[in-house]
Amino acid sequence: MESFGARLKQEREKRGVTLDDIALSTKIGKRFLSALEEEHFEQLPGGIFSKGFVRAYARHLGIDEEQAIADYLSATAAGSPDQAPQNDLPIEVAEQLEDRESDGAAPLPWSLFAGLLLIAALGLALWGFHSREARKEDRAVAHVQTANAPGLAGTQANGQRQPSDVMSGPFIVVIKAREDSWVSIVADGKQLMQEVMVARTEKSIEARYEIVVKVGSVGALDFSFNGKRLPVQGDYEEVKTLTFDVNGLRPQTPKVPSPSAQSLPPGG
Repeated sequence: MESFGARLKQEREKRGVTLDDIALSTKIGKRFLSALEEEHFEQLPGGIFSKGFVRAYARHLGIDEEQAIADYLSATAAGSPDQAPQNDLPIEVAEQLEDRESDGAAPLPWSLFAGLLLIAALGLALWGFHSREARKEDRAVAHVQTANAPGLAGTQANGQRQPSDVMSGPFIVVIKAREDSWVSIVADGKQLMQEVMVARTEKSIEARYEIVVKVGSVGALDFSFNGKRLPVQGDYEEVKTLTFDVNGLRPQTPKVPSPSAQSLPPGG
């Protein structure tokens, strides 16, 4: 019985189609298409991105898309653990994989990992929400105390903006696609989008607290915050997560050496 990758390659060659043809039409990197045919699944982004690649490949050849995805899932489930796609997947995708593989095809450690990942994400989201609410209450109290202080009422009456005015209120993020890219958008905890954003289209998102954007090709997208265009955020085919709040794009947290490694004296 032919393998998943061999069947894809056979269907492609039977139609006289090259990998370059598919890459040009689907905007998927040729190296990812080669990885599908050669079953080097560890080279794929994983999750919804890999399934999207399989669907686009099958659609270009005119073969059954759902069957192709089912064959891909069977091939990845039958592979050795080191062939499984590795990637920082969105929580919702991890949940889908856990549900799909709960029949027994997935090893126990993966389901435990997905569950822990979900719990950690929910905890962080809840902590972030309460932290923002606490900061808003502190600013509101400070505003009332300043308004009641002697000698400051005139300054406020002259039209100067208060700190609470600066920090509160909605903000807008606009995404413009120069090329096709997978995009997942969560605004204030609500999933707004999880699909391919087609080239020459744009998406405007308004939120009060937080916008999380996960993309499959960050170099294909342009971002602006409250009307101000931001620098390019990465390369084509680079999977990345961007988080915005009322202050703009949050900086990526750099990795720092462990304290124990820094405290070692010279020479061990």
